[in-house]
Amino acid sequence: MGAKTGKQYIERLKKAKNTVYVDGEKVEDVTEHKAFKNVVNSMARLYDIQHEKKEKMLYTSPTTGDQVGMTFKHPTTIDDLIARREATQEWARSHAGMMGRSPDYLNAEVMAMGMNNSLFAEADERFADNARKYYEYARENDISLTHTLIHPQVNRAKAEHEQKDANVSLHLVEENQDGIIVDGIRLLATQAAITDETLVFPSTVKKAGELDDPYSLAFVVENNAEGVKMISRESWDYRDNKWDYPLSSQFEEGDAIVSFENVFIPWERVFVCGNSDICNRTFGDTNAVVHMAHQVVSKAIIKTEFILGVALSIMEAIGIDQFQHVKDKGRDIMITLETMRSHIYRAEHNAKLDESGMMTPDFAALNAARNWYPRIYPKLAEIIRVLAASGLTGIPTQADFENEEIGDILRRGLQGAHVDGYERVQLFRLAWDLTASAFGTRQSHYEYYFFGDPVRMGMTYFDTFEKEPYKNFVKDFLSDLK
Repeated sequence: MGAKTGKQYIERLKKAKNTVYVDGEKVEDVTEHKAFKNVVNSMARLYDIQHEKKEKMLYTSPTTGDQVGMTFKHPTTIDDLIARREATQEWARSHAGMMGRSPDYLNAEVMAMGMNNSLFAEADERFADNARKYYEYARENDISLTHTLIHPQVNRAKAEHEQKDANVSLHLVEENQDGIIVDGIRLLATQAAITDETLVFPSTVKKAGELDDPYSLAFVVENNAEGVKMISRESWDYRDNKWDYPLSSQFEEGDAIVSFENVFIPWERVFVCGNSDICNRTFGDTNAVVHMAHQVVSKAIIKTEFILGVALSIMEAIGIDQFQHVKDKGRDIMITLETMRSHIYRAEHNAKLDESGMMTPDFAALNAARNWYPRIYPKLAEIIRVLAASGLTGIPTQADFENEEIGDILRRGLQGAHVDGYERVQLFRLAWDLTASAFGTRQSHYEYYFFGDPVRMGMTYFDTFEKEPYKNFVKDFLSDLK
């Protein structure tokens, strides 16, 4: 089949009839439901972009000769890495970096696990073969994926096997000749309602012990499989109006609780079965975390470019771009942007072939970026709110401007230094949706926890950082004083 079109993406969702609930009701067709239809169209747009910009977004499959998505590409050179990043950023520009789980994120994961799969063979050779074959299947059929990593947030002070209800978390029920049976709940699957399949993998930061082996699973399941339910949170796409809600009306991805009710998973879709040691090493040993971080930092660069554009537009619109404190805030965003660009440049140009022959970016650069950006992003959002000041709440709707009795009043009373009231309010509604609406607030929260608890990530970063050269530097300096 190769790379699909937007029409094919929508047709596949209609045919699948995933079991999805939102606002207490079962959804008959996610492509038409008010909570999902707009983001479905945005996803479809991504798939159409692949065909509109084939030279950047597609490449020739090494197995079928079909044109497949560049974001699935197995890189063997630095140029391959750059090409994949440019495809990621092409997609990101179409959604201003607001879709945290656009398809390229998990395309990078299945590629890394599929091509650097020897870890899975430690338990069973067929698991490594499964990972490789699934990568090829996903690439050749342009499968859209969600994933779920997190156990229910019941009692974080206890391991899963110690919980009062030890069966609430997704766990292994049975192994048989044909596959496994799993039961329980997982969090938090972004885009679960609007994708083809779900990758179930361990957390990137929370390690499991041997007694948690029944919960230590990695597999993939079709979203319409019997016994799978997607329970989506309420939609923050409040109004089908791009003028009033320019971001949430297009890019509200949705997050879902996934319930598995004695779901059958065939062996060919299993990668890890009841092995906490392998689960703990999955993202690191396959270098999946490196390639996923490469996608995340690439997307974050585009998102920061957009935030800078909004900030500069606000400054110009209301004539504050000459004030010292305003320039200082603009500088903060600019430095963030250039820092992220520097991280991605170093990551790509210091890339090396791993043991599987895959060109892998320099993780030191990406690891610094993925630890830093979640902590700086809330400040970027705050800068937008401070620059807009009270104007962020004085934002009438498009309907107000179209009212003959009050439209002219608003155009005059809400004008800016260089724009009329209609243009200024449209810009400020964008700033509101970016930073202060339910959608915008979720963006800040989402970025903060993108890879997990930032404090836990920081501890891991500190513990794994190579410290000896720096201590030796000081030791040698002091010894020379003797």
